[in-house]
Amino acid sequence: MSISLLQMAESGLASHRPSRKWLKGIMKRAAVALILQLRDGELGVLMIRRAEKEGDPWSGQMAFPGGRREAEDEDDLETARRETEEEIGLHLGTQEPCIGALSELNAVNSRFRGLVISPYVFHLERSVNFHPNHEVAEVVWVPLEFLLDTDNREEMVWERNGIRLRMPCYFYEERRIWGLSLRMLDELMDVVAGKSPERRRWRRF
Repeated sequence: MSISLLQMAESGLASHRPSRKWLKGIMKRAAVALILQLRDGELGVLMIRRAEKEGDPWSGQMAFPGGRREAEDEDDLETARRETEEEIGLHLGTQEPCIGALSELNAVNSRFRGLVISPYVFHLERSVNFHPNHEVAEVVWVPLEFLLDTDNREEMVWERNGIRLRMPCYFYEERRIWGLSLRMLDELMDVVAGKSPERRRWRRF
């Protein structure tokens, strides 16, 4: 099953047309890497749990390796590769092809206003040892089949500035996956297995 999931991911991403932010040329930019690997018969997607840090809007959250684009980066794809190596010690070279991109997302919070995030999907075949830096508390492989099973999908309430949202989430081994990271995963799952009404998006009270 997982081998076929990988094939479906590669095939779907090859024809996928992700949406782009029209104003990204004048906005701050970042990029992340969604890394897929077959592990013990399961297709896993690599996630990180960010270190607890005061002032970090994503402190302690489940995320993907990545970060802000620097002036020396040739493009967003190079940002994703550079940040992955800096954060977890994984060099994504020519043997780890980028198999596609997902839609750009606009991250808006108290610290960043108008930050465009570009997600890229990679296929990792070789065995590697990770060396997380101070920004990363742990590296976790999450089975894609776990995420595709909508029985594992839960709901949470997010509240800020008087606005309350019912938001989908997963708890994988006591780690909560939600927010922008889940939006990226939902699009990946849509590409792999088709859209499902059970993968509901955010709803305001």
